[in-house]
Amino acid sequence: MEINIANESNDDIELELLLQAIHRKYGYDFSEYSRAHVKRRVLNRITSSGLSSISHLQEQVLYDREFASQLLKDLSINVTEMFRDPGFYIALREKVIELLKTWSYIKIWHAGCSTGEEVYSMAILLKEEGLYDRVQIYATDFNQSALDKARDGIFPTNLIKKYSQNYIKAASKGAFSDYYLAQYDHAIMDKPLKTNIVWAHHNLVTDNNFAETQMVVCRNVLIYFNRRLQNNVLRLFYDSLVNGGILCLGSKEGLHF
Repeated sequence: MEINIANESNDDIELELLLQAIHRKYGYDFSEYSRAHVKRRVLNRITSSGLSSISHLQEQVLYDREFASQLLKDLSINVTEMFRDPGFYIALREKVIELLKTWSYIKIWHAGCSTGEEVYSMAILLKEEGLYDRVQIYATDFNQSALDKARDGIFPTNLIKKYSQNYIKAASKGAFSDYYLAQYDHAIMDKPLKTNIVWAHHNLVTDNNFAETQMVVCRNVLIYFNRRLQNNVLRLFYDSLVNGGILCLGSKEGLHF
């Protein structure tokens, strides 16, 4: 009898089984995330945990909820900083703000907000442009621990210098220090900035759209999804926007495939 040898490596097969186990046990579906992203994060977790294989890691995930929570954090996308890509915020000021001013009340959905740095950046920009009082920002992520950190709005002071430089490059109109309180080795975001932000759990893979939104911001998230999931998420955004609404993506993302 002839046996056909598949091209998949053992690691690839074990990775598929791991993702199936996570989905069935905890309800999180990473099957359409970029395989390179998922595999890199999984292998890093194996190394840091002193495990021998993906199969060994799967056993830990199934029987140790705390360990599973750590892996879910690894697989979520939380690379962010305040006023990241200052040119984006310049473009908002020059091309988008005047359009936003045509609406009497503005809803913004910030999808995949991670630990909130870019949400607070948006709040600062809107405040400086005189729009914040009529804006509601819905900031969502599937990573609950990231959302909790975002809601607290407390960031290490060793990052503030970088954030301040980004703020200046973004053609901002004040002093970055006006928007936080320095306390020991942390910076606490100004309380009025939090007034019009709603933090909420939302999974772009499985959850529904937000209705009647003037602007959707989802930057540097789609690059971690495969083509099919990108299409599904873009449809989600399309269905969430009013006619003439604005979609803001990352510099390496777009609508043309």
